[in-house]
Amino acid sequence: MSVEVTVTVNGEYHSAVVDTRQTLADFLRQELGLTGTHLGCEHGVCGSCTVLVDGASARSCLMLAAQATGTEITTIEGLAVDGELNELQQAMRDNHGFQCGFCTPGFMMTATELLRENPYPSEAEVREAISGNICRCTGYQSIVNGIMQAAELIHE
Repeated sequence: MSVEVTVTVNGEYHSAVVDTRQTLADFLRQELGLTGTHLGCEHGVCGSCTVLVDGASARSCLMLAAQATGTEITTIEGLAVDGELNELQQAMRDNHGFQCGFCTPGFMMTATELLRENPYPSEAEVREAISGNICRCTGYQSIVNGIMQAAELIHE
């Protein structure tokens, strides 16, 4: 069975007919070619597939594409401004926040939501916000440092 999905992704309108069982993650990757959204566990546990749906973080591996109809979605590809790294991306780069990069999209989208909702988070609040994302390469300190630096950069 198929269904029409109409969404705005990173500011661009998209419409496609997809299988009713297709996840949002697969829709983004396969239909739109936005491969920055990574699939890790496919059970909503690791956070690698996190995107923003109407500004709120969502596990795209657990959400059906059909459920996203009418929403505005932001993926990791939508964070750069005019091809330039935004403050969060730059701060993560400066702090060597990530190693292999697999978990990067989920952390970045989670941190984007955090910094929008709480522009001046404490270290404890940052750690709480990212606690649903798993990184197998780092000890998380560089990720926390990057998010803390981004908060400072955004408000300079």
